[in-house]
Amino acid sequence: MTSIARSNRYHIAVFGRRNAGKSSLVNCIAGQSVSIVSDVAGTTTDTVWKNIELPGVGAAVIADTAGFDDEGELGALRVAAARKVLERADVAILLLGNDACDCAVEKEWYELMRRMQLPVIVVVGKFDSDDSAERLAIVKKIFDNGAIGFSAVTGVGRDDLLAGLVRCYRQNESDCDITRSLVGAGDMVVLVMPQDASAPKGRLIMPQVQTLRNLLDKHCIPLCCAPEELQQLLQSIVAPPKLIITDSQVFATVEKLVPAGTMLTSFSVLMARMKGDIAVFVDGAKRLLELSPGSRVLIAEACSHIPQNEDIGRVKLPSMLRGRFSDDVCVDVVSGNDFPDNLDGYDLVIHCGACMFTKRHVMARVAQAVEQGVPITNYGIAIAALTGVLDRVVY
Repeated sequence: MTSIARSNRYHIAVFGRRNAGKSSLVNCIAGQSVSIVSDVAGTTTDTVWKNIELPGVGAAVIADTAGFDDEGELGALRVAAARKVLERADVAILLLGNDACDCAVEKEWYELMRRMQLPVIVVVGKFDSDDSAERLAIVKKIFDNGAIGFSAVTGVGRDDLLAGLVRCYRQNESDCDITRSLVGAGDMVVLVMPQDASAPKGRLIMPQVQTLRNLLDKHCIPLCCAPEELQQLLQSIVAPPKLIITDSQVFATVEKLVPAGTMLTSFSVLMARMKGDIAVFVDGAKRLLELSPGSRVLIAEACSHIPQNEDIGRVKLPSMLRGRFSDDVCVDVVSGNDFPDNLDGYDLVIHCGACMFTKRHVMARVAQAVEQGVPITNYGIAIAALTGVLDRVVY
């Protein structure tokens, strides 16, 4: 279970006031002591993430956030950090403690979650007190989707909460199909994977692993090779493959060898479809071709890593942009969670395939760019546009 990448886990986040019982709820769901439990308000100061396995869901990760009523300068930073968790969560648990009759703050967060189209399960905690039924009745009137009574002491409501999490998960389960309807059982698929200096020694990068597993699950017939062996591979098979999936950086080389009738795409393009808004990314690629000398581009990588000599985000893409337009094109690179709140001044954002992010995390950045009027595209879509093969690529 621990070997499953966090980006491929179902993200559950628990929100509520200080001392509402969030840590107790997390521990009860996880079936183990994950967060420190205390009667002292503000015990949880930073978001705590724990990998868990949920029946009906599988690999998941649950987040215990700081209370959103935290105070002071540090408290404001903790609340801001909790808001950032909203961008990563697949479902939110909004927990109300003994203050169910005064839930103005909870209502504000609830409305924010709904605007973000984030599924919310409202829970009335500490459901072992004398006024439990009264508090639950009040909350059900305030929140339009009802509420669940829950006690970490007695376990009341735990099964109902788990069932709610499973329902939310199943509504989005189809998002996990990387190759969608492009291929099916029995289809031959060629994976072209460069093994250059930027490839991790002794292993494949995550998009390649995820795609290969997806093809095996669908009972396709995957064949793997490096770009140098693609022509030999194609000559050795009787019938052309249904699909060729390549690393985006060798689009130009691979496209010349693709047989008639064979579809072409890349790992990054597939990730763009699965985790982002493909229509927005394609439109962003068209805007990319309208850049000019002096344009300013932000390249965003989901993972933090030590740059390599052949790094695509820090070396290859900037080189392609400057070679196409001008050395005066300004390129800034950010990684991990270091994505600016204000994109003013940028003419374009180019995001990586985001194999380390959830779909909601990527879509939050897409929404931010769209709201601020800045075109955004994806590594694979951008490279396809720059190499002139975008019309040939399926997505």
